[in-house]
Order: sequence, then C-alpha cells, then structure tokens
Amino acid sequence: MLKVLDLFSGVGGLSLGFIKAGFDIVLANEIDKTIADSYKKNHKNVKMINEDLTNLEVESVFKDLKGNIDLVIGGPPCQGFSQKGSRRLLEDDRNFLFRYYYKVVKYLKPTYFLMENVPNILTSGDGVFKDEIYMLFQDLGYKIDSNVINAFDFGVPQVRKRAFILGKLSEKISLPTGSNLNTTVKEAISDLSYLNSGEGEEIQNYRMKPVSLYQLQMRENSLKLYNHKATNHSVVALERMQLIPKGRGKEVLPQEHLTKSIYSGTWSRMIEDAPSVTITTRFDTPSSGKFTHPYLHRAITVREAARIQSFPDTFIFYGSKTSQMKQVGNAVPPLLAEYIAHSIMKDYKQKKLIKIRNEI
Repeated sequence: MLKVLDLFSGVGGLSLGFIKAGFDIVLANEIDKTIADSYKKNHKNVKMINEDLTNLEVESVFKDLKGNIDLVIGGPPCQGFSQKGSRRLLEDDRNFLFRYYYKVVKYLKPTYFLMENVPNILTSGDGVFKDEIYMLFQDLGYKIDSNVINAFDFGVPQVRKRAFILGKLSEKISLPTGSNLNTTVKEAISDLSYLNSGEGEEIQNYRMKPVSLYQLQMRENSLKLYNHKATNHSVVALERMQLIPKGRGKEVLPQEHLTKSIYSGTWSRMIEDAPSVTITTRFDTPSSGKFTHPYLHRAITVREAARIQSFPDTFIFYGSKTSQMKQVGNAVPPLLAEYIAHSIMKDYKQKKLIKIRNEI
C-alpha cells in the first residue's frame, strides 16, 4: 500500500479521498489544535503533528519517514493571495509557505507529490510563484503537471476551482480532466430540508429517506445525523429571507432591507437544480454569500455544507461552530481528492506491471 504524508492537512479532505482510493496516510500535520483534534477523531490510525510546520526541523521530525513515503500531499495556506498588486504579493511571507512543503519533499524524495492551492498561485505576480515552484521541484528531478480543476466536474455539487500541482520523479503524470458525473444542490441536501431557524441538535435521527444516489452514497454506514443544526437568525434576517422566493436574491428586497456587503450573492437563495457556489467559512450567514437554503428561511447547516463539499455523514466535525465552518469551508472535497488519488494509483500500478513484465 502506498504511504502518504499530508502537510497543512486541515480536517483531512485530501486524506479522506486518498484513503478511499487505497492509500495509507501515515502522518499528517495541522497547525490549528481544534482542527487537528477533529482530524485525529476522524482518522484514528493517522499520527498527527499539531505544530507550525515552519517551526519544525525537517531532518529530525521526518527522519523515520525517510525512504518510507511514496507521496506527499497538502495545501500550503495562501491568505496573501487576496492582496492586489505584484509587489505586495511578493512581500507577503504567507505566499511562500510552499517553500516549507518543498523542503519536506526534498528531504523525503517521494515518488509523487500533490500540492493544492488557490488558482491565483499559477497566475499571480506574472507567474512568479508558478515559475519558482516548477524550478524548485524540477531541480529535484520531478516532472510536473498543473491545472485549475473545478470540483463540479468530478461529481461534487459545487462550483469550486482550485489549482493542483502534481509531480512525479523522472516521468510526467497528468492530472485527471473530469468525470461524467454532475450533482445538484437538491440531489445533495434535499433529504435534510426540514429544519427552521434555530432548530436541530448536534446528534439526531434522520427524518427523511434518501432520494438520490448521491444522498445514498453520503449516508452509507451512518446511523445518526451529526452537525445538522440551523443558525438562530435574527428577526430582521428572517423577515428578509421570507421576502425572497425560490431562485431569487437581494434584487427583490425593498430599499429598507438592502444592506451593504462585499460578498457576491449576498441574501440570495441557492438554486436547487444547479451546483452550489464555492462553500466558504461563513456559510451560516445569508449576508456572506449565496448560502440561504433553496426554500427554507435559514442558511445551510454545517452538515449541508459538508454534503456540498462531498464529506460523508460518517465524517463528524468537532469544536465550536466557527471552527466547524472553517474545517468544512477550507477543505479539499474528498470526492475530488479521490479521483486524483485514483489517477495516481493507476499510474503506479501500470508502472509496477511494466516493471514486473520486464523482469520476467
């Protein structure tokens, strides 16, 4: 079984996808204690290092993995890419955390590596970040493929575009280009569409049966429903949502209900028969984006957001609600991760088979 190290792991969306594809995650690293605890509770067989990777001495921390890791995965944080202007981008240290990821890859020299990040990492600063990443890893002997991938093209009920950089020692391997699966918001969460504002418990029974293949997939082996608790909205917020019919948004609100917001889709309902917009870390607030339920007067719950991110119902989010939203909103959709993992596994098995044939 191919052994994997997950850096900057978050709650483990990438890890889960690779586990489902048959990989063995042996070690993960996450700086946030609550998120690291949530990772550990969902991945009980994985050792977790809850530290700032930039403070770790690579040679001492990862020495036991030397020669025993086939793949390094991870998504170095990228907060600085929200800034405007090439100079400010280059002056922000947060944009260069990929260098620490590189140091680990350089030391372990796995056969493969997979880096996930915001799409801007491939274009910002006139390509300076992409150029440096390519140069660093090519100097180690890796052949690289990179692309911006939309999770919706892989069956995830969400338009979520992220950059992936995939490398392999000596030979090039290509990222997958998509599947024939498309999933809508309705197919993802309609079996959970019954809570009103302020209702629900952290642990409860299912009230409705699954009505789509996606819901069946998400509910497999789940006996209880977790994290399905609706935000207790204010009276004013409820008044606004009640004025917005299915498929509409703030354009129907009277002047006295219009608010200033920097977020696209503010006070807009999700469209049932379409994918969701990108799930962020503020999906419990109607003013923060297109996160109002398709027809109920509330924002989506943590569990509904997790469904839209393709986390199965057996995956439980722990900690405060703010932390749970961060765990869900920052994760790589496990279903997308699984497709990428399968493409790597396929490449490995093909090369292994060729090697066996050549030895006969």
